[in-house]
Amino acid sequence: MDVILLERVEKLGAIGDVVKVKDGFARNFLLPRKKALRANEANRKVFEANRARIESDNANRRGDAEKEAKGFKDASITLIRQASNVGQLYGSVAVRDLVEALNAAGHKVAKSAVVLDRPIKALGLYEVRVALHPEVSVPVKVNVARSPEEAEMQAQGVDIMAQVFEEGRDQGGFTEDYDPNAEPGATAEAQGEQQG
Repeated sequence: MDVILLERVEKLGAIGDVVKVKDGFARNFLLPRKKALRANEANRKVFEANRARIESDNANRRGDAEKEAKGFKDASITLIRQASNVGQLYGSVAVRDLVEALNAAGHKVAKSAVVLDRPIKALGLYEVRVALHPEVSVPVKVNVARSPEEAEMQAQGVDIMAQVFEEGRDQGGFTEDYDPNAEPGATAEAQGEQQG
């Protein structure tokens, strides 16, 4: 289906472009959200008659979004989640979690504005894009940690998982007792039984 875009659509085109899209995408997304019109002669005339108004409305919305983007300068949020010893989260961080955290931090964000390519499933620092307008987006740093202390360390650039592994090695937590006289493949318990 050919459509006339009424606003910039990422990976598709700008205002006024006539593009060919799949019928379902047009019917279910572009047309109901008033992002496009069917490309027929009547709609082309309507679009050309209203082009100046559509472009000025878009410029006003873009200006508002740029002002709002200044409030996001160096925006970051911290999410405390339970995770395994290797840093895998029990569950994942989804768009809903990010929207709630951003709203709690004073940034009014719609769920549709957060662009998350895939759910966050491990501890660490991530950068998520918030699209305030089709032409204006801002990066937000997301710090996912098990505790506020770990979040602070991650923010300073410390690799938490490497740190945990080093501490475990120093305390002997990740190593087995070594017996130089043991038979190859025998465990410490088996050695004790053989000697007794």
